[in-house]
Amino acid sequence: MIEFKNVSKHFGPTQVLHNIDLNIRQGEVVVIIGPSGSGKSTLLRCINKLEEITSGDLIVDGLKVNDPKVDERLIRQEAGMVFQQFYLFPHLTALENVMFGPLRVRGVKKEEAEKQAKALLAKVGLAERAHHYPSELSGGQQQRVAIARALAVKPKMMLFDEPTSALDPELRHEVLKVMQDLAEEGMTIFQRSAD
Repeated sequence: MIEFKNVSKHFGPTQVLHNIDLNIRQGEVVVIIGPSGSGKSTLLRCINKLEEITSGDLIVDGLKVNDPKVDERLIRQEAGMVFQQFYLFPHLTALENVMFGPLRVRGVKKEEAEKQAKALLAKVGLAERAHHYPSELSGGQQQRVAIARALAVKPKMMLFDEPTSALDPELRHEVLKVMQDLAEEGMTIFQRSAD
């Protein structure tokens, strides 16, 4: 599913990742922890080509990420990403935020995208909040919308970059429950955590 082979990453003269070898198989849940500035986010961001690796090979679902011939959109469709910040479109409702990816990335018809978005919002416990704007949702609810949005493009794996760090303990529990449910369903999960 995800294979790092001797992967290194530099930002100018600073080496952030050094000869990383790691295999993550379908259905595995992997959490990387470490101090701030140790390269955890960079490692995640390399998987969906938000950062380019400097050397080595990175293979995601059979696609060589560092091959210039490989369309990065194909890789990003396979790896849904949820960030520390929610990055929801403030002018779109929760439903419209979840519909955005299938409409724009996958070319799904509006009716199908809406049906799927409603099902995903129900899955993350937000069916009744579908027509609310991000400003009308709590932090935990916004993060669950972000998870539903990432799932809407039907990825084979989910990448979580400290998805609960900005949340209080009660809201953190809501998001962790959704992540646990995904893991129990067999979703491959790669998560960065500071704790």
